[in-house]
Amino acid sequence: MIRYILWRLAGMVAVLYILLTMTFFIMHAIPGGPFDEEKMRLPEAVKAAILRSFGLDEPILVQYLRYLWNAAHLDFGRSYESPGESVTAVIGRVWPVSFHLGVMALTLGLVGGIGLGILSASRQNSWLDHAVTLLSTLGIVLPQFMVAILFVVVFSSGLQWLPPGGWDTPRHWLMPVLAYALFPLGTITRYTRACVLETLHADYVRTARAKGLGEGYIMLRHVLKNALIPVVTVIGPLVPAMLTGTIFIEAIFRVPGMGKFFVSSIFERDYPMIMGLSLLSAAFVSLTYLVTDLLYVAIDPRVELK
Repeated sequence: MIRYILWRLAGMVAVLYILLTMTFFIMHAIPGGPFDEEKMRLPEAVKAAILRSFGLDEPILVQYLRYLWNAAHLDFGRSYESPGESVTAVIGRVWPVSFHLGVMALTLGLVGGIGLGILSASRQNSWLDHAVTLLSTLGIVLPQFMVAILFVVVFSSGLQWLPPGGWDTPRHWLMPVLAYALFPLGTITRYTRACVLETLHADYVRTARAKGLGEGYIMLRHVLKNALIPVVTVIGPLVPAMLTGTIFIEAIFRVPGMGKFFVSSIFERDYPMIMGLSLLSAAFVSLTYLVTDLLYVAIDPRVELK
């Protein structure tokens, strides 16, 4: 187990290095820059001083090697949009908001999805099963921005129950969390229902019923334990996607999170911020997949990691 974890961590470092290199050279290969004339009119002497202060007047290979050395020491430079703040400080300011939003939405989607999936499978072909299937399908196919706009129109402009945007109080959290949770809720519900239905028809479940065991006991000890492995596989990619920010939800509800900031960094050619956010997202994805593999062993001891 320890050897496997160390091997995966070494692979993660290699992936981050490749991502860093590709992102760095692709950004600098695109025509234009963060301080071009179409963005701001500056005297040549002032522009040269700004480029020199950020090291952008040096050859590209020198900039790459310097960034690589600094990144190895967890120094990701200063943001061009916020020159007084380091990239680490900016991420520390905006990511907690996205993380908070993502945790609440993912928890709702996880608990609700597994619960609805089990309920739907245990009542197959009933009106409840059809209703849950409809809800999960809508959660998957409806775009997030459409759901978010619909919530604002209905609950803010129409009924005036909730504020249209912001992140100050729990009343501000309700619509963004619900809109963000619909996709994981629908996805997890569909997979849970399918996996539970397949397991319910297995031979060992029939044997357990023949022994006179209760349905609740069979569901907890025999069905869920074997049905959860495919569900965990689906949940794995959802975790980093949900916890690293969302462009549409944060923009529509004016949530000061990382997703919205990532887009502005790309438009402003804020190279250090783009690099820092890309590395953070990639590291989070790699760690999530590692934890997912470890959960396989915890759920099913027959699974071996080599």
